[in-house]
Amino acid sequence: MTGLSATAERLGPSFDLLAGYHERGFFFERAGLGVAASGEAARVRAGAGPERILRLARDLSSTLESIERHPEWPPPLAVASIPFDDRLPAEAIVPAHAAVRIEQGETWQVEVSSTGSAHPHGARERWASRTMPHQPFEPMQLRPDPEPDEYAAAVALATDRIRSGELRKIVLARTMLVDARRLLEPKQLLWRLRAVDPDCYAFAVPLPWTGTAVLVGATPELLIRRRGRIVQASPLAGSSQRFGDRTRDRASADRLFGSAKDREEHAVVVEDVARVLRAFCDDVEHPHEPELLGTANVWHLATPFRGRLHDPGITALDLVAALHPTAAVCGTPREVALEALAMLEPIDRGGYAGPVGWVDANGDGEWAIALRCAEITGTTARLFAGAGIVADSVPEAELDETERKFSALLDALRWG
Repeated sequence: MTGLSATAERLGPSFDLLAGYHERGFFFERAGLGVAASGEAARVRAGAGPERILRLARDLSSTLESIERHPEWPPPLAVASIPFDDRLPAEAIVPAHAAVRIEQGETWQVEVSSTGSAHPHGARERWASRTMPHQPFEPMQLRPDPEPDEYAAAVALATDRIRSGELRKIVLARTMLVDARRLLEPKQLLWRLRAVDPDCYAFAVPLPWTGTAVLVGATPELLIRRRGRIVQASPLAGSSQRFGDRTRDRASADRLFGSAKDREEHAVVVEDVARVLRAFCDDVEHPHEPELLGTANVWHLATPFRGRLHDPGITALDLVAALHPTAAVCGTPREVALEALAMLEPIDRGGYAGPVGWVDANGDGEWAIALRCAEITGTTARLFAGAGIVADSVPEAELDETERKFSALLDALRWG
């Protein structure tokens, strides 16, 4: 038993979840639905290793189920950002205060504390942006890591290994280090990212293994959603540039949809997700043709999945454990791709490309893949971007794809 209990009260339907976010707290929202949390009622940690997420899921379920609550109130939940690499531990926080809007029209404040103690309400600040944009960053304020020619060389080596039959796909990432020369505010960055791409998951979460860094981003990719026995996923792979001109934008989307290279990259991901979900679900459904999904500056190929769990005891985090890392952020075969990443990718991904989201005491939850994000530490930011590499990949084109993915964050940082 945890000795914890939960209380809840309704908030107004117009409550802005971003008002409930504090810099060392957690934020996860898409289209007005999500969680803003702060404080710590409990922390659950699973040590490093291949089974860390599954162990975390089991221990977290026990913790959440033991919290006393009224049956008519929403269940307590836990939030987390899980590092990509299983050499780092996985941990989740049961927040002391959480503003929760999972369905339209229902917003709750959930408080968790020691049984018998008072349940102090979390701060509900009023907040509105007043910041004007700063000048664009100068080249001297930006440092790519690895350098562009090194990244292109890694792509060339990857395509050689794919053509030899060792791999079918691998995803290579790179970073951009930004010296803003002014304090960067995660909340301001969230506000900008949410305004530009409301259909992406805007998220912010502290990274305990870094000390003080906060991971902030807006990702278009749903890893898994569980509501009762219904499971949904929406993997992405394959992308092309968006344009302000409608004709050029449509042409770019059409080229992506008809690209054999991007279709192959996407098919690998779809096969991977389908294999995992069929192990847990009946009636797994997905369209035979990918769909076009547009973000502010990039078109993606997307395939939505839906299934029904065989076993209602399988939680959202159990499904995360089975899916991560998908071929959308790692490659295939998975173990071979992970070994190749250790040789070809000279960066530490940290929380980039890892799962970020929440799970509640009922096993429901929503998890995205942490893409289009930056580690914010004081006046500096470390941006991440990656590209899926297949046999027909061209190093210069993959480098350009990562530059496009950096551009949205660089623009957003001007407001931070």
